[in-house]
Amino acid sequence: MPPNLLEQGLQLMLVGMGTVFTFLTLLVLAMSLMAAIIQRLTPAAANDEVSSEEIAAISAAIAEHRKAP
Repeated sequence: MPPNLLEQGLQLMLVGMGTVFTFLTLLVLAMSLMAAIIQRLTPAAANDEVSSEEIAAISAAIAEHRKAP
């Protein structure tokens, strides 16, 4: 006896959902792998401190901006 329409629909649904789940899982794994590779290849910031000259320049720029109408 051939499978009826409801059984075929359920089978198609499961195959489709399984395919999408597999693809999305592979996509997440690929993105995680690429993020790990990028973090290894990019050099870490050597100096995170802000110099007094940079603070003075930023303060002057803010003061100048606030004066503008």
